[in-house]
Amino acid sequence: MIPALSNPSVCMRDPQRVQDLVQAMQEGGLNTLQVISDFDMTLTRFAHNGKRCPTSHNILDNSQLISDECKEKLKDLLNKYYPIEIDSSRTIDEKLPIMVEWWTKAHELLVQQKIRKDQLSLAVQEDGYQQFFDRLHQHSVPLLIFSAGLGDVLEEVIRQAAVFHPNVKVFSNYMDFDEEGVLRAFKGELIHIYNKREGALLNTEHFQKMVARPNVLLLGDSLGDLTMADGVQDLENVLKIGFLNDKVEERMPSYLKSYDIVLLQDETMHVPNAILDFLVADQ
Repeated sequence: MIPALSNPSVCMRDPQRVQDLVQAMQEGGLNTLQVISDFDMTLTRFAHNGKRCPTSHNILDNSQLISDECKEKLKDLLNKYYPIEIDSSRTIDEKLPIMVEWWTKAHELLVQQKIRKDQLSLAVQEDGYQQFFDRLHQHSVPLLIFSAGLGDVLEEVIRQAAVFHPNVKVFSNYMDFDEEGVLRAFKGELIHIYNKREGALLNTEHFQKMVARPNVLLLGDSLGDLTMADGVQDLENVLKIGFLNDKVEERMPSYLKSYDIVLLQDETMHVPNAILDFLVADQ
């Protein structure tokens, strides 16, 4: 039905279910559709030409906005906590407090750097998801980006890519700057990789506005992303696309069990764009 689903990077536990979901969503029409997506390593690449790409946290790590000492400490945190995040032998409940510990320590380090708001644009580089954003905007399909990264950096990324369209909404961790524009803390509830369900349920106002859009295209790269649509009211169809980038063999069974489509080390947006093309056809 969609040629891109025959790509070698595509795995599906139940191809017929995927076909039925896509068909139902197309028949429902674009005015019933919304897209909910993670950002880092989903809309942006995990790697390019064999080299890891920066996340919204790493963008700062790779910039001149933080000291070499801070970069080393953030790298140490990554080396300590990332293996736990992707460890398929641990339950999400076991990981929860450890992820909170990681995010909290990383945010404390960034606050100590006294980053200036007007310097954030210097840290950012583009990626290749513009077509996806532009197509959603063209057809007035809402896009909710749900990120455990840094909202200020993420917004700067999509602003510089000229795709921060009116249909885009972001839930993320936002910096709190003082009167001089210097980072002093982080605002609101901490969003980390495994509490997106709570984040969704806290933002009921957004989902109430989407009540006429019960069909969801969900894109994520972790098992924690599967709960991003839990705030959607009267959900009818949700097509879950998972990007599996790291420890592929070890994590494959849990991803195939949870996501409708699993993309293996796929550094492109070809499949989501192809599905979107099918959904907008004849509309």
